[in-house]
Amino acid sequence: EVQLVESGGGLVQAGGSLRLSCAASGLAFDDQIIGWFRRAPEEAREGVGCIKTQDGSTFYADSVKGRFIIFSDNAKNTVYLQMNNLKPEDTAVYYCALGRGFGFSLFPDEYDFWDQGTQVTVSS
Repeated sequence: EVQLVESGGGLVQAGGSLRLSCAASGLAFDDQIIGWFRRAPEEAREGVGCIKTQDGSTFYADSVKGRFIIFSDNAKNTVYLQMNNLKPEDTAVYYCALGRGFGFSLFPDEYDFWDQGTQVTVSS
C-alpha cells in the first residue's frame, strides 16, 4: 500500500524557517514525481513545487521560488520541503502527494495518495 505522510509543521515567526518531511512507503521511491501543495483557509489547494526523485530536479511555484527548496534522501524514502524567509501568507496546511506520471506538475488533480497534511502557521 502506497503511503505518503507529512510531518514537521508548526508555528514560526515571519522571516523564520521550517523543514517539512514527506515519508513515502509502498512504492519504488527512486523513480517518482513527488509534489508539495498547500491549502490556506477558505482557499483552493495550491501547488508549491515538485521533485523528480530519480535525479533531484525540481520545479517551483513563483510564489515560493527562491525561498523554498525541495530535496530528497532516497536512502530514507523521504522528500523534504525547506521553507526559508517565511511570510504570514505561507500559513496553510501543507501536503505531499505522488505524481500520476504526468511529469512536473503543480496541478493537484495530477497527484494521488494524499495524507492529512501538516499545519504551518507563520505569525507576523
